[in-house]
Amino acid sequence: MPVLDLKDPADCRWDCVALGEVMIRLDPGAGRVRTARQFQVWEGGGEYNVARALRRCFGLRAALVTAIVDNEVGHLLEDLILTGGVDMSHVRWVPFDGIGRSARVGLNFTEKGFGVRPALGCSDRANSAAAQLRTGDIDWGDVFGRQGARWFHTGGIFAALSETTPDVVLEALSAARRDGVVVSYDLNYRPSLWDSHGGSERAIEVNRAIAPLVDVMLGNEEDFTAALGFEVPGVDRSLSRLDPAAFRAMISAVRQEFPNLKVVATTLREATTASRNDWSAVLYADGEFHEARRREHMEIYDRVGGGDSFASGMVYAFMAGKSPAEAVEYGAAHGALAMTTPGDVSMATLAEVERAIAAEGARVIR
Repeated sequence: MPVLDLKDPADCRWDCVALGEVMIRLDPGAGRVRTARQFQVWEGGGEYNVARALRRCFGLRAALVTAIVDNEVGHLLEDLILTGGVDMSHVRWVPFDGIGRSARVGLNFTEKGFGVRPALGCSDRANSAAAQLRTGDIDWGDVFGRQGARWFHTGGIFAALSETTPDVVLEALSAARRDGVVVSYDLNYRPSLWDSHGGSERAIEVNRAIAPLVDVMLGNEEDFTAALGFEVPGVDRSLSRLDPAAFRAMISAVRQEFPNLKVVATTLREATTASRNDWSAVLYADGEFHEARRREHMEIYDRVGGGDSFASGMVYAFMAGKSPAEAVEYGAAHGALAMTTPGDVSMATLAEVERAIAAEGARVIR
């Protein structure tokens, strides 16, 4: 029996639908935001990044649900999204009021970091169009019922954007489950998003309401603690990674409270410096734990989006009928590759992912 009961692709227009905000990332390259004179422009968003990789790297049919302001900046974002091949027919376009007081496109200024200087993000996203989505704005019956989807992905970043977005997530998850769509949710706890409206206590309240509707849960140790309220005895908070034994203890506690979770996964990262990490992942499914091959002293070019790329690699593997042990390897390999290129989104190919899984090395390919 497969771990996840996925619908037949012939019965669905979409392999994956993602719900979340997409921001414009302004990247100062090797420099600093505070001294920059020019920026490279990318698009990115925790939930969107997964859908884009499934389309661009893995060749699946992906659609985005979000809201974008109908102005020149919004259409710059549209152009970036369309370049990634993600369908925008379910995007809600919001009128522009002339100055962005009522709604705007969120901006994300992000430094890659280097050596002892860690990556640094500075968001400018208040009152974004996506943050103002409300229940009833999206026809989920059309998305999941009439058109059909095999997988739905969203996460804690979108849920944290405003007082209304948690209800949109709950509405979407309920509709997805009614139509037999597999649901994944990345906890992705961001203190900067929750601090202004309830902090970790509100995050726990929201995510505990969401968790019973989820099939596949992703998150690191901080996510499970700050966003779900699970404390794991013996975890050293000074460490920059979660060891597999602690993950197993945590998942036992999480699964006891939320037995609906069929798959739970996390990346394992030890950041020696901003540009050199140890990298692996652990996945629980069907009563067993599976750990990806550990990549030690892995060189990092841009760490942003590594976790999202792990998620998309894992999702692809399950949709391709691969085993949980294979799924964690696909996720870890894709996440590793994504961190070798600039921007939030994956620039890898399926052939490169499978080459990395096979550990064929980094010789020149001709």
